[in-house]
Amino acid sequence: LTQFSVSTTPYLQCVAVSQTADATGAYYRYAFSYGNTQFNDYPKVGVWPDGYYISYNIFNNARTFAGAKVCAFDRARMLVGAAATQQCFQLSTSFGGLLPSDLDGATAPPAGSPNYFMNFGSNVLNLWKFHVDWTTPANSTFSGPTAIAVASFNPACSGGGACIPQPGTTTKLDSLADRLMYRLAYRNRGGVETLVVNHSVTVGSKRTGVTSVRWYEVRNPGGTPSVFQQGTLSTADGIHRWMGSIAMDKVGNIALGYSASSSAVFPAIRYTGRLATDSLGTMQTETSIITGGGSQTGALSRWGDYSAMTVDPVDDCTFWFTSEYLKNNG
Repeated sequence: LTQFSVSTTPYLQCVAVSQTADATGAYYRYAFSYGNTQFNDYPKVGVWPDGYYISYNIFNNARTFAGAKVCAFDRARMLVGAAATQQCFQLSTSFGGLLPSDLDGATAPPAGSPNYFMNFGSNVLNLWKFHVDWTTPANSTFSGPTAIAVASFNPACSGGGACIPQPGTTTKLDSLADRLMYRLAYRNRGGVETLVVNHSVTVGSKRTGVTSVRWYEVRNPGGTPSVFQQGTLSTADGIHRWMGSIAMDKVGNIALGYSASSSAVFPAIRYTGRLATDSLGTMQTETSIITGGGSQTGALSRWGDYSAMTVDPVDDCTFWFTSEYLKNNG
């Protein structure tokens, strides 16, 4: 479990690691400091064999964007409650919204594999490699980015911000379309390394277009990475789809959950998916999980920031999706 502590200084990231398989039991607790000036906003975590990897959008004195920061926590020591350190790299203001890769499945990455980080640029996905050396920290490296060409797109809401309509209110919901959506899910299937990820795009003109989910499957991140398949959800019904999260199970089936809203549809939770045998770049018929009962009103525009699609570690094929909806206006 992790939560930032930013109401006082130094700015901290608090992390609790369960001591047993019982999530309601005891935890080892840690606090990693970023000093009195580096506000560690929007933390996103990935689990990897040699560390817990995390990304932030850093703001100097909680005001001015200073670029993304990536860190690794010493997982091996944290699992036994020993004193643990972190190793970090600070990027320039040219880069924000990075996601660390998060391991799914029982097969580990190849020995010595770095953790992969990703964000997007103009019609590209950018890939970095974080190699941590806990014995000799000076040997740790953060290399990249490698640009991976993708089908052209326009980020939703003209590059981020609140433009998702709801019924009965002028309050619009935030697309967070300036960044990839959590998680960057990694899986090693028979030696084939795969990353799946998504973000929100505009289909049609910037003025009248509909927000939709663009998703990708990238293969061979440890070598020459390339897009194996990609797709954008349909917008034929005029409903906006955004705030997605995607994951792959042990046989290569994919599930994609997201929010859906329009001026006539309360913000809802829906999902789609594909079998490994389906035609590349396609998703099956959409299904509703929750029909929303109200719109978010007032000055609140953020919505579902921590939505996440995950895979059950016991059977490695059941998907779990967490997201947000409202029962009533408010």
